[in-house]
Amino acid sequence: MGDIVMSANSDPPVGRRGFLAATGAASFWIVNPKAVRGTQANSAVRIGVLGCGGRGTHVATGFLRNTPARVTALADLFQDQLDAASEHFAKLGSPVGKSQIFRGSKAHQQIAASQEVDLVLITTPPYFHPEHFEAAVGGGKHVYLEKPVAVDVPGSKRVLEAAEKVDGKLSLEVGFQLRMAPPFVELVRRLHAGAIGEISFAQGHYFCPFLPGKVVGLASPAELRLRRWLHDRVLSGDILVEQNIHVIDLCNWVLRDHPVKAVGSGGRKGRFDEGDAWSHYSVTFFYDDDVLVSFSSTQFGNKVSTDVCARFFGPRGKCQMPYTGPVRIEGEEPWTWSWPPPEEGGPAKPPSSNIESANDEKQKAFIESIVSGKYHNQIYQGVMSALSCIMGRMAAYTGKPVTWEETFRSRETWDARINLDRL
Repeated sequence: MGDIVMSANSDPPVGRRGFLAATGAASFWIVNPKAVRGTQANSAVRIGVLGCGGRGTHVATGFLRNTPARVTALADLFQDQLDAASEHFAKLGSPVGKSQIFRGSKAHQQIAASQEVDLVLITTPPYFHPEHFEAAVGGGKHVYLEKPVAVDVPGSKRVLEAAEKVDGKLSLEVGFQLRMAPPFVELVRRLHAGAIGEISFAQGHYFCPFLPGKVVGLASPAELRLRRWLHDRVLSGDILVEQNIHVIDLCNWVLRDHPVKAVGSGGRKGRFDEGDAWSHYSVTFFYDDDVLVSFSSTQFGNKVSTDVCARFFGPRGKCQMPYTGPVRIEGEEPWTWSWPPPEEGGPAKPPSSNIESANDEKQKAFIESIVSGKYHNQIYQGVMSALSCIMGRMAAYTGKPVTWEETFRSRETWDARINLDRL
């Protein structure tokens, strides 16, 4: 597996409030409407898919179904994934020309430079996100970046710095679609209006079965790591940063801040795959004003259903926001989410989960931001949630409390030690 390289140097101390003040401007930009790069404002946005595995194909398919966008370019390390994606999008009526199919270690640069692309969808292993994001925005492309933005602190800073240089000229989105789930949006609105009073405590969990990697024939160790990156903690960031980040992002959204300290533990017990990602975490996150978030997660076991939920408690009541099951508030202002009927703008058939329409809503809003010129920049939010999870991971790995300031000063650089040119 890859190595983690720790530098003895450190950045100068940066106070938490000073950091927020210095970077807060990156949280959201709106500029005057203008034409989409390379198209007229009423033309279809052209998507280049960087990372053509299951997630990339799934998200890009959603854009085709939910918006007027079309897929015009593909990039990946592996020919079989390019072939499968090309065939898939051709069947959906969005064929990709051979000149816009890029393979190999420089594919991210080629798709970023393409004149046939307006938006780059980045769904590569998280380890590569900073480099791929820099290339995309450097090429003047709008970006939909899957979470997490990076696997370490230096990488997170690279992404933030690249986003700040854009200065309102592009729309930049991070794959936290849960913030667009209608039941969650309404619940959070009520919480922020004081439905349960000042939040004093929260509990979250992400319990998930083992996620098998793609089975391939003869391959080098490096290729196997890349194809099964989800099991590799350097390539993925480990399960807390790669998968569990959704729940921590919900907590940051509800609490309108990031944690200031974390203590945690975990390990690989119960997990027997070929990787080195952990099987479980137990982390307590400390937010301002003595608000604690108790979080736990698993990613092992067979035939186990996924169970994800965040709960918040205050003097006037409590609430829950699960992936499946009732989204509700109990207490002085009781409320339960119900989908509106079709005649009132609701779905023809109520979704099977609370998050089923979240991707749809996010994709529509993202494309609209590009077409209208009212650009989004959600990178700051994505960096804050990534750093929150990295802080929790550091605490669990070391067995010691870790503060936000210590996290932000970290120069711990994760090195996968993979030469992509030799694949």
